[in-house]
Amino acid sequence: MIFGMSPFTFFHVVLSLIGIAAGFIALGGWLRGHLRSGWTVVFLVTTIATVLTGFVFPFTVVTPAIVFGIISTVVLAIAVFALYRQHLLGRWRLAFLLSALFALYLNTFVLIVQAFQKVGPLNALAPTGTEPPFAVAQVLLLVVFIALGYRLLRRSVPFAM
Repeated sequence: MIFGMSPFTFFHVVLSLIGIAAGFIALGGWLRGHLRSGWTVVFLVTTIATVLTGFVFPFTVVTPAIVFGIISTVVLAIAVFALYRQHLLGRWRLAFLLSALFALYLNTFVLIVQAFQKVGPLNALAPTGTEPPFAVAQVLLLVVFIALGYRLLRRSVPFAM
C-alpha cells in the first residue's frame, strides 16, 4: 500500500496528476499561441493512460466514472486526430483546442470529486458530494474553464511551433 492505495491505484493517480499538471502547462502555451509540443504530448499520453487504467478498475454497473471515461476517450481521440492526423489545419486547430481543454476539464473535475471523497477536511465539508461546498467548487471550476475556452476561441493565430 502506498498512501493507503494499491500500487495500481497509486499509478493511476500519479498518471492523472501528471496529466493535469502537463495540461495546464501546455494550456499556458496554447493561450499564447504556442503548441508546446513536449508538454502537449505528456498531457495527451498521461491523460489517455489515466482513462485506460480507469477502465481496468473492477465495476459491475455503469458509474459516472465509466461515463466520464467514455466521454474522455472520445474527446481525446478527437484531440489526437486533430493534432497528429490533421496537423491542426483549418478547423482542426479549434477541434484540438476545445477537445484538449475539455479533456483537461474532465480530469480536473474528477480530481475535485476525488479530493472531496478522500481528503478529510474537504470530505467533512461535503461528505455526500451534494453539499454546497462541493457544488461551489465544481461551478467555479466550470467558470474558469469556460473563461479559458473563451480565451482560446478568441486567439485566431496559428501555433508557433
